[in-house]
Amino acid sequence: MGNFIKTNQNPLKYVRIKVADHSHIYLRDKQRCQRECENKPCTYFCPTRVYSWSGEDREIKVAYQRCVECGACPWGCPYDNISWSFPPGGYGVHYEL
Repeated sequence: MGNFIKTNQNPLKYVRIKVADHSHIYLRDKQRCQRECENKPCTYFCPTRVYSWSGEDREIKVAYQRCVECGACPWGCPYDNISWSFPPGGYGVHYEL
């Protein structure tokens, strides 16, 4: 039962994200998000909110620096419009002990 007790310890204490110079996440067709995607599910299924809808620019913004490499985004897009791969070697999520 000890694992289920909440503490004040930061759950990301042992996680560090080393950000690459270029994105490992791409929208295949940005216009498709505007034309066809009504609910913008990528803006709410990503656990770290990598995707956001900019009403002013009328486009999906991708903050790849926030990615924790869960791999959900290609599966969550109903139009198969998200291209995701692991960051290049040495970048991305690093777990420390």
